[in-house]
Amino acid sequence: MPATPPAPTILADTVRRALAEDIDRGDVTTDACVAPTTMGTATLHAREPMVVCGLPILDEVYAQVDPLVDVDRHVDDGDQVAEGARVATVAGPAASILLGERVALNFIQRLTGVATLTRRFVDALPVGSSTRITDTRKTTPGLRALERYAVRCGGGFNHREDLGAAVLIKDNHIAASGGCREAIERAKAHAPHTCRIECEVDTRAQLEEALSAGADIVMLDNFGDDAVRDAIALVGGRAIVEVSGGITLGRVAALGKLGVDIISVGALTHSAPSSDLGLDWS
Repeated sequence: MPATPPAPTILADTVRRALAEDIDRGDVTTDACVAPTTMGTATLHAREPMVVCGLPILDEVYAQVDPLVDVDRHVDDGDQVAEGARVATVAGPAASILLGERVALNFIQRLTGVATLTRRFVDALPVGSSTRITDTRKTTPGLRALERYAVRCGGGFNHREDLGAAVLIKDNHIAASGGCREAIERAKAHAPHTCRIECEVDTRAQLEEALSAGADIVMLDNFGDDAVRDAIALVGGRAIVEVSGGITLGRVAALGKLGVDIISVGALTHSAPSSDLGLDWS
C-alpha cells in the first residue's frame, strides 16, 4: 500500500517557507538572462539508483511559483528506479521553472535519500522477518512530517511522532525519577490508559526491573547481539522488544534472526545522504 503524504496544508506551508528563503528578493540571474516570454521543458533525472520520494513537493513548488508550469510525473513516490531514469518532466515559462528549481531539488534529493537508505535497511532483514525498521525523532527541525513520509516510502515504519504521542522513558527520565521502577510506576499512574509504557534499558539489571514493573515495551540501548539474545529469552514474550543505539546496516540481518520486534535507526533521518537527481533542460 503506497505511503500517504503529509496533509496538503503541511506541504503548502513547508514549501512557502522554503520559497521565501530562496526567492523573496527575486532571481536577478534569470531576470537578466531569460526573456519573460520564453517557454521551456526540463526533465528530472535519477543519476544513481534510488527510491524516489518527494514528488508531491515538486507539484507544490511549481503550483506556488507559477500555476502555468505543468508537472508530469513518470514514476510514483516509493518506486525504485535505475540510474538515468526519467522521474518527472516540468514544462512552462522558462523563468518560472528556473525560479523553483533549487527549492524543488533540495526537497526531493533529501527525501529520496531518506527513502533510499530506509529501503537498504528494510531489504537487509531476513526473508519472512516480522521485525520492523523504524525511524526516531532525530529529524530535521521543521521537516519531520516529510522525513517520516520518506521513511514510509522506503518501506520503514514511524516511531512516536512527538513527545505527546507516547510514553518513552529514557535514561535521563530514569535518573531524574530515581530508577526504572519509579519512572514506570509514575507513568502508569499519570499517562492515559490508551498509552503503552516504553522504557529504555542499558543493562540486564535495568531490563529485569523494567519487566517486573510492567513495562509494555523495552528498548535495549546499545546491546550487543549476544546481550540481545539473552534479553529476548529473559523477556519471554512479556513485552515488545526494541533494539536501538548505533544500529548499522551490517547488524540488521542478525537482529532480525534473533527475533526482535523493532529496530529503531536514527541514521535514517539524521545521516541519510541526499540522492543525486538533476533537472536537465530539454
